[in-house]
Amino acid sequence: MSLRSLRLRLLAGGVAALAIVLATVCIGLMVLFERHIERSIAQELDVHVNQLLSELTVSADGILSVNDPPTDPRFSQPLSGLYWQIQDDRDQTIRSRSLWDAKLVVPIDEPASGELHRHEIEGPGGKMLLMAERRVHLSYNGSSMQVRLVTAADYDRVEAAKSEFFTDLIPALALLGVVLVVTIAVQVSLGLRPLAAVREGVQAVRSGTLDRLPESVPDEVRPVVDEVNALLRLQEEEIQRARGRAADLAHGLKTPLAALESDVVRLRQHGEEALAADVEGIGSIIRRRIDRELARARVRGRHRRGNTPSVDLAGLVRSMISVHGRTPAAASVTFEHRVPDGVSVPFDRGDLAEVLGNLLENATRYAKSKVRIAGCVVNGRPVITVEDDGQGLTSEACEAVLHGERVDERGGGTGLGLAIVQDVLGAYGWQLGLSRSEMGGLCVTVAPPLASLRSSTRRPKQAPPVAGPDTRSAAPDLPAAEPAAGLQQAG
Repeated sequence: MSLRSLRLRLLAGGVAALAIVLATVCIGLMVLFERHIERSIAQELDVHVNQLLSELTVSADGILSVNDPPTDPRFSQPLSGLYWQIQDDRDQTIRSRSLWDAKLVVPIDEPASGELHRHEIEGPGGKMLLMAERRVHLSYNGSSMQVRLVTAADYDRVEAAKSEFFTDLIPALALLGVVLVVTIAVQVSLGLRPLAAVREGVQAVRSGTLDRLPESVPDEVRPVVDEVNALLRLQEEEIQRARGRAADLAHGLKTPLAALESDVVRLRQHGEEALAADVEGIGSIIRRRIDRELARARVRGRHRRGNTPSVDLAGLVRSMISVHGRTPAAASVTFEHRVPDGVSVPFDRGDLAEVLGNLLENATRYAKSKVRIAGCVVNGRPVITVEDDGQGLTSEACEAVLHGERVDERGGGTGLGLAIVQDVLGAYGWQLGLSRSEMGGLCVTVAPPLASLRSSTRRPKQAPPVAGPDTRSAAPDLPAAEPAAGLQQAG
């Protein structure tokens, strides 16, 4: 994926947002856990304060003592992190052995009698302590004193618990992050699926399978589809108008060309042979261009309207041979067709007739005695060949013919037969190949672009000769349809 990929941007945005959320969740959980631990320790300290209060006594002379100190062994271990201290208003202090020779400095405040206060203070070794304090009044021998009972715990307990919780939390959040990233990727893929459907629709329109994009798309994509469909309608209208203008122009020029041909005849009658030849040559060039543009106008854009019908190749070939067999040029030519029944070609019938008509006309004009047309299916794709036993063409002549140039000035045609065929095939995405026929003349191969047209040893299996107009003995297998050197192919 490139940096301009919408999928990459959505994934990057989702992952970035997920990272921020997970970091926020981690910080929030750590804060909540810390508060929970502090509350747990504070409750524990409160219990110790109540235990001290229940065991606190004062003698008749005002001496404080604790009958049964809290039993937690940490109170007896020096600097263990858990301490207690009792102090009266006469600076009389008793404390746990864990304080050793240190003394807790209690903040100066005035809690109500019996009220529990909590503070954060600095303890032995400069460590921070969480402290719980309660102030009470005791009476002895007719007098009273104010006593402050304090328990404190080292904050290291909180930090250790936080560290352990963080150690357990990170893998859990990482696993959650992986699951959420996968979920985001799936969500992005599902969200972008309509765009993939639009892309497939555009490809179908371009290939001619559909004439419009499907409108069953989400509302967010619908405006784009509507605009593309409107553009396609406008393009089709423009193409139709352009085709009409081209056809009108070509037909409009035919009358002046006919008059020009009459002038050529008159020039020859007056002995102006050189001038007549020049005018005839110019007129021939113009006529060839008009014929080619007429063919283009008939076929261009037709197959892109979608639902191109399939044509029965055998039936069309029989019909074409029947027609061409009656032309004067075919008087001495035998037509042989080897197209099995059931072979269908995805062409408009008129366009395929245009292709076969030009191929048969060329083959008939240059054949000595035989023209063969065959069809087969290679790797699921139809392949059509038209051969003759004439002189054939060189590689340079093949290329010139495909560019609409005449290589034989014997007359009788426009010289654009194969070029027109190439235009029609190009509109359907098919290919035109020229090679030497085993009959000695030219072999023209017509096939879809993915059909294999090159094979020097393997040849497609052909059907046996099919009876038809002027059909004679069976011909050998078709030669490999290998394009001549330097040949340009349509499509």
